[in-house]
Amino acid sequence: MVNVLVKCPHCGKSLINPAKKLDNASSIEVNLTYAGKHAPLYMSSLYGSYKIETELPIPVGKVAGFRCPHCNADLKSTRRCDACNSQMIAFELKAGGQVQICSRRGCKKHVLEFQNPDSELQAFYKSYLKALK
Repeated sequence: MVNVLVKCPHCGKSLINPAKKLDNASSIEVNLTYAGKHAPLYMSSLYGSYKIETELPIPVGKVAGFRCPHCNADLKSTRRCDACNSQMIAFELKAGGQVQICSRRGCKKHVLEFQNPDSELQAFYKSYLKALK
């Protein structure tokens, strides 16, 4: 699996937390909001893994809010999920491009976009090959 390095699309700071490991890799950390409560959410940084950890229980099928832990900006994108019509959550890839995940608990829809497909897709592919070794 490829280790996806992401940053906030608003402040540009890294969302990678090397101190919190999931799948033996640094996690992606955001602030989760649901029903007026807030807690950190840690997500696996390995593309294709859906492993998460949080102390804020969210029932399957419910929509949560995601905020940057640095600037507190809402990470909602303008895109809606093709599978369930919920708001997508956007992260910028450090190498360029964007990854978006669905804000609905249990929905596994995600989108990977490259602004410059030739160079960014090649960098993603190289990191994938490196991970296979």
